[in-house]
Amino acid sequence: MRDGDVSRETPPPPAQAVEVFSDRLPLARRYADLLVGAGVGRGLLGPREAPRVWTRHLLNCAVASDAVRQGERVADVGSGAGLPGLAWVIRREDLRMVLVEPLLRRSTFLSECVEDLELTARVEVERTRAEDWSGEGFDVVTSRAVAPLERLVRWCAPLCRPGGRIVALKGSSAVGEISDAAPVVGRVSDHPAALTTYGGEVLEHPTTVVEIHVDRPHGAAR
Repeated sequence: MRDGDVSRETPPPPAQAVEVFSDRLPLARRYADLLVGAGVGRGLLGPREAPRVWTRHLLNCAVASDAVRQGERVADVGSGAGLPGLAWVIRREDLRMVLVEPLLRRSTFLSECVEDLELTARVEVERTRAEDWSGEGFDVVTSRAVAPLERLVRWCAPLCRPGGRIVALKGSSAVGEISDAAPVVGRVSDHPAALTTYGGEVLEHPTTVVEIHVDRPHGAAR
């Protein structure tokens, strides 16, 4: 099947979406429409991702928000189409989020999503690289499908406040990446990286997350 033959219609939410998003499901559906429409049209999401926008993207990301404590301030580094950041703030009304994205095409899409979804009170879009961030430190810095963990720690740790956490959404490569990243993790943390899964009671394939407690935010730069 060619990409042009793939349906561009937003699939209906699966039953698990009700459990994950609860009364926020209508807002999640609006975001799904944006991803399948403008997101695919502008190349932020591949055409073949449209039929699985719920299972592979929205639900996979949303359940990982369980790693975040009540009211924490979060940065999503390399946010792209807003995953996981927008999925988190849609599910969790208590969270404040900064979407960090250096590319104009993507940051423009993110700004439009934030406006369309009426999330401007809790979400900011910053068009910058993580390495260039000079603002306030975050409680949690997250990322999905951006870079290997070793590189991700170097980028994300300086954005954390002392005592903050990196919450990286990963796949089957997580165990190997943790091993490779151990030296750089040791420079920012007194604890080894922890492998956790979320959504196992709801999703067929739980979301794998690597969590790193950041004691020395700028240690990764050494």
